[in-house]
Amino acid sequence: MLLKDKVAVIYGAGGAIGSTVAGRFAREGAKVFLTGRRIETVRPVADLILSHGGAAEAEPVDALDETAVEAHLGSVVEKAGRIDISFNAVTPLPQPGIQGVPLAALSVESFLAPIQLYLQTQFITARAAARHMAQAHSGVILMNTPEPARIGAALVGGMGPAWAAMEALSRNLSAEFAAEGVRSVVLRSTGMPETKTIEVVFGLHAKAMGISPEEFRGFVESMTHRKRSTSAVELAEFAAFIASDKASAMTGTVANLTGGLIVD
Repeated sequence: MLLKDKVAVIYGAGGAIGSTVAGRFAREGAKVFLTGRRIETVRPVADLILSHGGAAEAEPVDALDETAVEAHLGSVVEKAGRIDISFNAVTPLPQPGIQGVPLAALSVESFLAPIQLYLQTQFITARAAARHMAQAHSGVILMNTPEPARIGAALVGGMGPAWAAMEALSRNLSAEFAAEGVRSVVLRSTGMPETKTIEVVFGLHAKAMGISPEEFRGFVESMTHRKRSTSAVELAEFAAFIASDKASAMTGTVANLTGGLIVD
């Protein structure tokens, strides 16, 4: 197993991405500590992992609250002895009024909101994890961004800058902590249609373009080499590899999982 005896903390574990990654990590041998703003969203994920013989615990944690994050990680270290993997899959604000609006019609507040909130939660969780990991001289911090982090896309408002800033944050974390044995990697994917957020986002963009959500999805997928979106399962499988010791040389970089939508 790739992650045998590893300790992983996952924020936003009740969502499609967080829960899929949690399940893969557990199947690869990790003990997973699952968090979400509401315990009722993450407890079923932990129960499912436990029912399949995995090791999981669930706690309510607001990943925008640095005091709550620090306290939770302290409790994880007390229980498990260390933190090997941190993955933040939190989507901290609803997308209506954020995406699907031309920049010329977007308010300053709506433009800045995703930059503030996405960077806030990623910084809080990554900083907290890095502090513990640096003491142990080992650990991996993972983030996930979609393709507008790299390419120019219309009607994404402040989300493109927010995702690009997450990638910059990951590089900075690597620059400061890799010498202490702490790696930081971003998994860049397409939007994943099985997530509730992308269902909403595709609807917003489709409405702005005067087409159906299915037509908009087809338009996006037509730009990939595979003619389909990245799936949450594909992301989770690669996340497990990147978090494992087999990927020990990878840090300060972006893993391109866009299926050819972006060609680096």
